[in-house]
Amino acid sequence: MGGKTAYKNAWITEKLDRINLTTPKGKKEAIDAYRKEHGFSSVNEFINAAIDAAIESGMTKAAPQD
Repeated sequence: MGGKTAYKNAWITEKLDRINLTTPKGKKEAIDAYRKEHGFSSVNEFINAAIDAAIESGMTKAAPQD
């Protein structure tokens, strides 16, 4: 069985990039609830869709509020 794990890990290393995301306590649950309400199958799918939408729209960092 170790061969299957090694193969999967090698495939992941070759095909995917990993980004660690940290959020304040409680925000993970809010993100998960939002993605469920809006039909995303996973938090990962939702985050990738949000990133794609931001890039496509040309989103820039908002100016700080005074």
